Amino acid sequence: DVDESKLDLDIDWSDVFKHAHAVSKTNPFWNELSASNPFVRDIAVSSRNENNKYLSILKEKSYLCSKVSSNRDSLASSGDELDIDCLLRKTSSRKSGRSKSVSDFLDMVDNRKLNPHKTPPQKTVPSDMTWLQNDREAYKVAWLSHRQLTRSCLDLEAMSHSPGWAQTQATDIHVVCKLNHEGGSVQLPDSDINIHVPVGHVLPGEFQEVGLKAILNPPSSFNNELSSTVSPLIELRLSNLNTREAIFLEVKVAAKVKNDPLSQVMSDIVCFFSLSKEGPFKKLENCYIYQDTIQVKLTDLSHVMYAVIAVQANKIQAPATNVWDYVHRTVSVGIYGPKYIHPSFTAVFTVFGHNYIPGKLTICDIKKGGKSMPPVVFQLWGKHTFLLEKPQDLNISLVSCDPDFEVKMEEQNKNIGEEELKTGEMVHQQFLFSMLGCREMHFFVFLVQIKVLKSSQVMQFHVTTPDPAPKLSGIINRPKRLQNRKEIKSAPLLLIPTVKYPKFQDKTLSVNTYGVALKTVLRQNKIDYLLEYFKGDTIALLGEDKVKAIGQTKIKEWYVGVLRKKIGLVHCKNIKVISKEQAMDTADSEITTRNLVEQIASPFKKLTYIYAVVLSTVSESVYDWRALAEVLGYSHMSLDDFNEVHADKESDRVAHIVRRMKEDCHANKKKRLFLYELIVALLKIDCQGLVARLTQDTIILTSAVKLGKCWRELAEKLARLTKQQIEAYEVPHHGKNGTVSLEMMWKPAYDFLYTWGAHYGDSYRDVLQDLQSALDKMKNPVTKHWRELTGTLILVNCMEVLRASAFSKSEEEE
Repeated sequence: DVDESKLDLDIDWSDVFKHAHAVSKTNPFWNELSASNPFVRDIAVSSRNENNKYLSILKEKSYLCSKVSSNRDSLASSGDELDIDCLLRKTSSRKSGRSKSVSDFLDMVDNRKLNPHKTPPQKTVPSDMTWLQNDREAYKVAWLSHRQLTRSCLDLEAMSHSPGWAQTQATDIHVVCKLNHEGGSVQLPDSDINIHVPVGHVLPGEFQEVGLKAILNPPSSFNNELSSTVSPLIELRLSNLNTREAIFLEVKVAAKVKNDPLSQVMSDIVCFFSLSKEGPFKKLENCYIYQDTIQVKLTDLSHVMYAVIAVQANKIQAPATNVWDYVHRTVSVGIYGPKYIHPSFTAVFTVFGHNYIPGKLTICDIKKGGKSMPPVVFQLWGKHTFLLEKPQDLNISLVSCDPDFEVKMEEQNKNIGEEELKTGEMVHQQFLFSMLGCREMHFFVFLVQIKVLKSSQVMQFHVTTPDPAPKLSGIINRPKRLQNRKEIKSAPLLLIPTVKYPKFQDKTLSVNTYGVALKTVLRQNKIDYLLEYFKGDTIALLGEDKVKAIGQTKIKEWYVGVLRKKIGLVHCKNIKVISKEQAMDTADSEITTRNLVEQIASPFKKLTYIYAVVLSTVSESVYDWRALAEVLGYSHMSLDDFNEVHADKESDRVAHIVRRMKEDCHANKKKRLFLYELIVALLKIDCQGLVARLTQDTIILTSAVKLGKCWRELAEKLARLTKQQIEAYEVPHHGKNGTVSLEMMWKPAYDFLYTWGAHYGDSYRDVLQDLQSALDKMKNPVTKHWRELTGTLILVNCMEVLRASAFSKSEEEE
């Protein structure tokens, strides 16, 4: 059993800095976000703040920031009446958010993607360091042992808000589990290293805290002609030595003794044990070996212990030349890189003398421009294991499979020497990738090839990089005009009783750019949102932005255009763009602002929505019930109409108007559609920010419903989720038979898409466009017959031109 209660190993750091100096006005890192950083000298005294505003990073529990509420309602699948607004509520992180680094926040997002409903059973905590309470210098050393000043490809925009903390990242995983009288097992994450605690190990009512950690470089004394380590150095910590039963260490090692009689007699896999990291080590006799797995009984227990597994030979007898000749030895390699790729980045090829490949790796010898850089934390991108008969020189080459990226010529081939492999230590080589030209950033695949120089043995495998940084990917290579574009808010941030919404003006749309059709396009099978035109037609273009979407057969780039009072997409290659002055006859491409609003809102006639969420979102974001009532056709209503419903606040009145319209639409289902009419009304009072939010929410929900079980394919394409990660999304929605029924499959799909969309922040255009592109690339794209996502892309691309024409300049929001 794993106990989530407070561990004795936790330290109360509140008194550590009792005598800290006052805040320095000259400190560039001080913005109330780095108060717990011991390397910023002039920090505020945390104990003087009664709200405990500044929490130490070492005092926090990891499960406090990774826990997501799992108290969800049982959801129906009726679309229009789904009451799942709880899925959209953001969990509060005010308690501990001020003392986290940017990398911590990114890890929280990743953890929620992996398993958004369950708390992890293991916790990462520092070791028992109560002796540091009154020693500031020693505390600094202990702080660094858990966190290092490092660089990484993080979100630079978020990084700028907290420069003091943004460059620190946890570098070691120290799993700690609390077990009771019943015992249990503890596994180091991403490894085959386990501790088994039998029943009765401690007395009933007592607890044992087991800590596990892997040190990548084993003791050098165990690597020579007669001995070779096949596991990392394992650190084991126990809190309670009042024990009745021994514990067992189980490790899957990187070697297996050969079956021939000579190897069986001359060599053995053994475990060495010590109470100190530096030794001396003694060989343990209580070992059981089955193929490549060793189980060791530990009886001589201490608070801190160290163990390492090695292959040992009695002597070397010809034709053998060293201990490697007696075993089948596997070599593990890992490819590491930054969390997000950039136009120029370093990938690290790493060879381990064991089969433990950590998910994160700190590299201390990165050089840039001939200068040494601070330590960098890299993420595991891919791994591979192969059999190596004996230590031999290896040639490593990395080749990009994407023409947009290349490995520097002088960096393409690297060698790892035989002697380096014999040491058993981690060996790495760096490869510098760069993007060619000014293309759009995207993930890509590269080939890793390993050649054994003295033989014909060649191993190769492919690695897929991560995506570009979420915030940066949306603005790279965009025109400056788009980079500086403001997200239009639906109302001022402060609640002012006299918010004045602009008056909608029904007039001819003002257009500055046109296109002349170079060919005739008429479709036998009509496709929603795609224009038809004759050669020579003059088409009004609503902006210079392009939309990527699937046509009849393949994905193309389109302009949003108007022809014969119809708004739709026109293929960029089928028109010649001209200015307003060059256009000869524009009569067929004129449209009024009222007609524009009604057409661009048409996708909402077919989108699935959650009424409770729409109601709460609109009532919170619209600040004048009269303005909304007027455009919805309820201008006759007065304040007296709210007396019966006790609507005293403005938000209650807005909610009452929305409910009233919902009831009227429900009574006349054939002619009136609630969400469509609401969106038209919001556009007419210039609530474009609110429309954008509702658009993203309804598209994500409808996409989830449309995809069903096909969401798994989308998750692989969109976020490269593994089968285990996909399963983690589905587990909370399993039925009695242990699987997700088809009619309930939209739930994990929605959880995934909502989490994925949250990475984009306010960049709703990028969310819609990236989702469209991913859906178009599926084997059987739902966008072939479901075009409403294309329709919403037209909507968001028409907002600027609508705003410029339908509302007077003096009333525009700044």
